[in-house]
Amino acid sequence: MVTVKALRDIYRRIFPPLSISIPGGIRLWVTLVSLGFVFSVLLGHGGQFSQFSLSRLSIGWLIAGLLTSCLSLFINAYAWSLLLAWLGHSPKGLPVLSLYLKTNLLKYLPGGVWHFVERIRALRKYMDTRNALASVFLEPILMVVAALLFVPFGGWQSGFSLICCVPVLSLLPFFREPLLKSLQLNKVKQLKKLDSELVCSIPIEDGGTRRLGYPFKPLFVEMLFLGCRFGGFYCCLEAFSLGVNLSWGEWLSAFAFAWTVGFVIPAAPGGVGVFEASVFLKVSHLVPEVSLLGAVLSYRVISTMSDLFAALLAESYSFFRKSFLN
Repeated sequence: MVTVKALRDIYRRIFPPLSISIPGGIRLWVTLVSLGFVFSVLLGHGGQFSQFSLSRLSIGWLIAGLLTSCLSLFINAYAWSLLLAWLGHSPKGLPVLSLYLKTNLLKYLPGGVWHFVERIRALRKYMDTRNALASVFLEPILMVVAALLFVPFGGWQSGFSLICCVPVLSLLPFFREPLLKSLQLNKVKQLKKLDSELVCSIPIEDGGTRRLGYPFKPLFVEMLFLGCRFGGFYCCLEAFSLGVNLSWGEWLSAFAFAWTVGFVIPAAPGGVGVFEASVFLKVSHLVPEVSLLGAVLSYRVISTMSDLFAALLAESYSFFRKSFLN
């Protein structure tokens, strides 16, 4: 039987990896180019943008976007708790939702892995390191698959929509386990540089989930998270009267694509610059650029504020629980 490892070895023999190193890494340069692009758009339309005045209705839409974005984070945290349960790990005594929301803010720190670090530290008190790693690193794969499933809502797009449906197969055990092991190996090297005692030496063969099923329920809830996240973005579009320029399916498709690129590629915290540039490249030729600039910048502000508010709510709940319920 031909295994994934055998196919990978054959591919590497036919197409040996190029030994080209880019100073700082390709992610850093993609982020810098994206930020430069957004900054150039802002400079080019600075005069028009400064003349914008938001009506009460527009402010109402932005507030609705903030609340919707906050709600999306609680859904995301719930999806992680379902993933832990699917993996067979439901740590009693660990406030999973609160842990997720409070550590979510750490993604803005340089390196982009500190939220993983804190979650692994907490999980290791309830399970071994291998299971903690699988619980933390399978979630990003679920999020990307969930986001890409929304891209086809924008139409055929010369076959691109079909390509975006293919990653759903990556959650099948045959593909999921090698992919997760590869991601774990890559991240473990990075985590060891930050905290040498956090991750013990684990053979890569011992990685993965060791599960045979498909995580239908966590994936479905992650799709609800992305749908709610899009709701926050769409509120920003309505605040700048852009909702009618394209169908909701086209906006959803553009958002899902830009969110995925901003989630996977960036070196900047929270995908700053990459998401905005991806939205512009996708739809700026179809809508007024000044209004689009206002919408994406507003979404950046409210999505960051929602991360902060959700973390504060989680911390307040933890304080209340320790002070009055124990």
